[in-house]
Amino acid sequence: MSQSSGVLHCNHVDVAGRRIRAAEVAWDDGQVVRIDELGPENPDWPYLLPGFIDAHVHIESSLLPPVEFARLAVRHGTVATVSDPHEIANVLGCDGVRWMLANAAQTPFHILFGAPSCVPATSFETAGGRIGVAEVEHLLATPGIGYLSEVMNFPGVLAGDPDLLAMLAAARARGLPVDGHAPGLSGAAAAAYAAAGISTDHECSTLAEAEDKLAAGMQILIREGSAARNFDALHPLLSRYPGRVMLCTDDCHPDDLTRGHIDRLVARAVALGHDVFTVLEAACLTPQRHYGLEVGQLRIGDPFNAVQVDNLCDFTVAAVWLTGTLAARDGQSLLPPLPVTAVNRFAARPVTPDELVIAGSHMHADTLTRVILALDGQLLTRDLHLPVSGPLPADDVLLIAVVNRYAPTAPAVALIRGFGLRAGALASSVAHDSHNVIGVGCDPLSLATALNAVIAAQGGLAVVDATGACDLLPLPIAGLMSDADGDQVAARYAALSAAVCERLGSPLRAPFMTLSFMALLVIPELKLSDRGLFDGNNFTLTTLEAPAA
Repeated sequence: MSQSSGVLHCNHVDVAGRRIRAAEVAWDDGQVVRIDELGPENPDWPYLLPGFIDAHVHIESSLLPPVEFARLAVRHGTVATVSDPHEIANVLGCDGVRWMLANAAQTPFHILFGAPSCVPATSFETAGGRIGVAEVEHLLATPGIGYLSEVMNFPGVLAGDPDLLAMLAAARARGLPVDGHAPGLSGAAAAAYAAAGISTDHECSTLAEAEDKLAAGMQILIREGSAARNFDALHPLLSRYPGRVMLCTDDCHPDDLTRGHIDRLVARAVALGHDVFTVLEAACLTPQRHYGLEVGQLRIGDPFNAVQVDNLCDFTVAAVWLTGTLAARDGQSLLPPLPVTAVNRFAARPVTPDELVIAGSHMHADTLTRVILALDGQLLTRDLHLPVSGPLPADDVLLIAVVNRYAPTAPAVALIRGFGLRAGALASSVAHDSHNVIGVGCDPLSLATALNAVIAAQGGLAVVDATGACDLLPLPIAGLMSDADGDQVAARYAALSAAVCERLGSPLRAPFMTLSFMALLVIPELKLSDRGLFDGNNFTLTTLEAPAA
């Protein structure tokens, strides 16, 4: 796409100046060159805004490479993202980050990547890549890298881990921001975490937690993703702390991305009574200021990255420009599809049903067994201690397994509640953060069938129904992303998710997204890695056998 020039009669929304004026806005060679005010706001004219920014997202979670993510996101008025590439980094290390940078360079959509700080996230799981201090220092000096990605190992920060402190120092030396990730942290611990140089957090689930971290000097990103949905709890922050709040999705699956992005959060916030300028500050300006994004604010001399909407209520997007070039109109992306070269790392062996059997003392009515409780709309889980006996599923207790995808080893197996399956299984190679193969099933055979379908494809999402029939969405790019058209991927993903809900009985809104977080050890309370059950409260591996009451 070539840059262009143009003139538009519109209501110019000056977010920083908190004013709206009818105006003639002109741009040339991708830059705003003139804003001639023509009078007060004219409700018959469209409204021109700075573009929306997703302040924290893992593009890989859309199951799309950057160029295809951009084609879907720009339709909703998003012009830029702050993107942590640690998903692909856990699979391919620095080579994965470089692949994301190279792919993103092909689109005019603005993507600022971070240098992953926690790859692998913990030492209690197997990952395909490892990024240490030297690698972080190299990445921070790489064009396109503009911050240190979320520091998930908050116990390590508080304990003074020398490698983490060296990474923080490397970011500070370059004057770059550092993203946080500290679910549930509060009080003196939150203050110490922030004092280490960590400036944001996107893991807050309550107002009290968010206000505690704001008091410690952090900025809060209100997250509304496909699994973790915190907007309803946190939106009061927009009015209470203007200029210190941003909006993000964190992890957004493709079917959600086709329906909307940051535009939906803006409309919801305004509908709840928040001042439109305050909301747009969070959606457009605060991320620019915090991360140094060069996308502009619709001032003379700024790059012309703009969104035209019909009104300031529902924010229906009529047109989007990227550096002066029309990139979307009336819900249709004008960015061209581009070919993608797949990269991957996969060495898992097939599993047998016998390897997925839990027997003995762990399946006895007189014994308490640890069971993961998955929570709809949350990354947090609970550590249940239940008597489990007889064949599964029993009272929604199902099998969960994680298979090391980087070496041919036996699976780790445990029990889980919350998926509600009445039959069959689902499996995925998207399993934060190490992206081993994860699955939940009613019985060993169904679970093995789903896991082995993903292994045979070297990445994908699989559903096995009550008859044993298997449906698969292949993910050939690092086992995380598809090389197909984004709308087609969204439709296939939606169909698989619907099958889990309608044919297998799951009540979860986003079963695959929820599944992907059951191996995320840095989110309490109980998770499963390829090495076994993990106690997130005490940050250690644990056993199926629950402690005596």
